[in-house]
Amino acid sequence: MAPAPAPAVMNFTGFPTEGLQFLRNLAANNDPAWFKPRRDDYESLVRGPMLALVADLLTLAAARKLPLTGDPAKAVFRVHRDVRFAKDKRPYKTHCGASLSRTGAKLAFGLFYIHIEPGGCFTAAGFWHPEPPQLDRLRQRIIADPKRFLNVVRALDAKAMPLDPDEESTKRLPRGCEAAKGTPIEPFLKRRNLVARHALTDADVLASSLPTLLLDRFTAVRPLLDFGWQAVDG
Repeated sequence: MAPAPAPAVMNFTGFPTEGLQFLRNLAANNDPAWFKPRRDDYESLVRGPMLALVADLLTLAAARKLPLTGDPAKAVFRVHRDVRFAKDKRPYKTHCGASLSRTGAKLAFGLFYIHIEPGGCFTAAGFWHPEPPQLDRLRQRIIADPKRFLNVVRALDAKAMPLDPDEESTKRLPRGCEAAKGTPIEPFLKRRNLVARHALTDADVLASSLPTLLLDRFTAVRPLLDFGWQAVDG
């Protein structure tokens, strides 16, 4: 009998309390004069733990045969904000985020996102700002199989991962969706985004069990992702 494979080596031990405190301090001192001398602290206390978390997630996802791939260094978002066209000119994000997908692309169609922010941690998954052809195919899939889609929505509610309200929803049904007026799927067809979210406590992210918790959340939301992927895959 072949020996059992050795258990995967996990490197994530939980976000350090000092990492959350660093983000609090950054929120109060969002200025290069404060951040630049402390860049090494950010790397060791915030970005480093996020890289370890993503690496462990990918290892566990592969063991569970879950469709999440990526490169930790590319999955973690940069700390600098894009302020070129923003009224808010604060230079740094006061959270740390990472995004995984089935293709490994950070902004692929169908994402799993982790957000670390003191008092505001969460994980989310779904379809954020899909390209117009992708969004159209997703909408048409909802129209073609409304019963399955509504079952997915109800299952998300039952598993504490409800769809987020979408502030970008249109007032009118998009072209090609008019036949759904007055039906239960009408509000969903007006959406620009279909994203399910689950709040995390600070205690959740400080625990070494966070990768397992996150993959449980991914499993809960996978029916939504599968629904959308099947829409665009044909």
